[in-house]
Amino acid sequence: QVQLVESGGGLVQAGGSLRLSCAASGRSFSNYGMGWFRQAPGKEREFVAAIRWSGGSTNYADTVKGRFTISRDNAKKTGYLQMNSLKPENTAVYYCAAGLYSTLATPGLVGSWGQGTQVTVSS
Repeated sequence: QVQLVESGGGLVQAGGSLRLSCAASGRSFSNYGMGWFRQAPGKEREFVAAIRWSGGSTNYADTVKGRFTISRDNAKKTGYLQMNSLKPENTAVYYCAAGLYSTLATPGLVGSWGQGTQVTVSS
């Protein structure tokens, strides 16, 4: 399994944008699907988006379709989540994850996690 470190979180007003990055260590990032999850205070961790190792297929939670875009650069061993039109209810700690693409819609099936980065959207 790879080691993952998120960055790019912060405070943004409603309607604004943020771009999260997920840097992988080691030499196997391109062999894994990559996903993003989030966890708000008092709530369970939930799926946001996922992408195959090749970048050819993506999957999004219904709540973020059309606003968030997942991508990856295997040469740089980095994944990204572009978040546009942010809403206060998007406030959460965002985590990147790596594993089989088919597992990256269910938090309980994911084995490799980053440490998380805080995203706060103000009204």
